[in-house]
Amino acid sequence: MIVRRKIGDVIQGFERHVAFAVNTEGTNTVGLAGKIATFYWPQLFEIGPHARRTVLSTRVGSKIFHAMFVHSATDNGWEGSPDDIEDCFNQLRLPTDQEVASVTMGAGVVGKLSGADPEANLAAMERSGASIVLYELSRQSQA
Repeated sequence: MIVRRKIGDVIQGFERHVAFAVNTEGTNTVGLAGKIATFYWPQLFEIGPHARRTVLSTRVGSKIFHAMFVHSATDNGWEGSPDDIEDCFNQLRLPTDQEVASVTMGAGVVGKLSGADPEANLAAMERSGASIVLYELSRQSQA
């Protein structure tokens, strides 16, 4: 469930865990996945194909990044993603005192162009058993 909302950079937050969407083709060059690949986890650029609902995790310094394979880079590649997102957050099985930072998945330009439904993805995050801190760049990003 979404336990709190914050304005700022999800990577710079105090939360130890950061969860984000990646595509099943395993080519992650844009959005939050691209930023994490560039600065923290370069293998994500060409990590290769993975099935939906796969979660790969890596520790970098004090952060643990969780790549969630919840969409395809193809047209309408976000179809069915809310169920995948909910399942991936449930797979984390973090202790109850640990929160995971994330953003609204599919809310970027590329996500919207490939059929993402950010509101349905947020609802899936809310339904999950994880304690999620949702990061926004600004209050206007909700508009």
